[in-house]
Amino acid sequence: MKTLLLNSDDVHENAAMDELVPAIEDAFAAYQRGDAQMPPKSYIDLPEYNGDFRSMPAYLDAGEWDAAGVKWVNVHTDNEEQYDLPTVMGTMIYSDPKNAFPLAILDGTELTMKRTGAAAAVATDHLAVADASSLGIVGAGVQSYTQLEAISTVRDIEEVVVSDLSEERVARFIDAFQDQFDVRAGSIEEAATCDVLSTVTPVEEPIVSRDAVGEHTHVNAMGADAEGKHELADEVLLDAKLVIDDYEQTTHSGEINVPYAAGVLGDDDIYGQIGEIVVGEREGRTADDGITVFDSTGLAIQDVAAAHVVYEHANERDNGYAFDLLGLAE
Repeated sequence: MKTLLLNSDDVHENAAMDELVPAIEDAFAAYQRGDAQMPPKSYIDLPEYNGDFRSMPAYLDAGEWDAAGVKWVNVHTDNEEQYDLPTVMGTMIYSDPKNAFPLAILDGTELTMKRTGAAAAVATDHLAVADASSLGIVGAGVQSYTQLEAISTVRDIEEVVVSDLSEERVARFIDAFQDQFDVRAGSIEEAATCDVLSTVTPVEEPIVSRDAVGEHTHVNAMGADAEGKHELADEVLLDAKLVIDDYEQTTHSGEINVPYAAGVLGDDDIYGQIGEIVVGEREGRTADDGITVFDSTGLAIQDVAAAHVVYEHANERDNGYAFDLLGLAE
């Protein structure tokens, strides 16, 4: 038995969204049913390096398949300037649950982007209007690409409005998708009036006002992943059917963490978790709904589910580099 080493290109090639989105939905369902184990994300703070490490282990049983693994990820804000390295890097170890053999070591950065887009697509499928055809994206960084790639698998997206402080990032985004969609640059307000809005920024002061959001817009709040981050005005959250991915994570570091800590928003303002909707314990969008919001912090079960999809296809296609990590070869 050998371990597969899968770089970012291998992960990209073997993570087709039309398969990844259902796998992430299966992960939410397993978590809701109690068929998953996901210890809290642990942190190692390194203020002397202006960074931190985070470990995210999980196991899930989706019925037809089960999977286990751990993602080791960092945030070092000086990396680009000082070392010409990405601010965020991740490594995923994907293991066989029945015997713990390390089946694969994967690039966790590409994996994270893919599964984050897929999570937004699951929420969009359950919470956006059925005939949604326009998508607004605030923030044209690397995460924005998988938002469009994933959401367009669950809704017939035709028009895309992208907003970012950097004209260069917007131009790159438009160039990447102009052959597939009617994509253009626009203001935050223009993006927020679309049928679906995804926010993927690191801001700590809200940039999307209540007045800007369409009356039936579904919002995927994807940017907040640490205490203090906050993209949407409190009024948006208070007026919306608010759905979260995990209570502990969202109240600590999700989009709702700031108003929740301040007492502006409480438990009664949270409609439920996405897993409850996926398994049918709560309704998704109804005819009476206006704005809906999905607060996504990113869960380890998503990484494990995504790694499962990538590994199975890479193994079938002989992608990656197989090596004897444990020295078991005779």
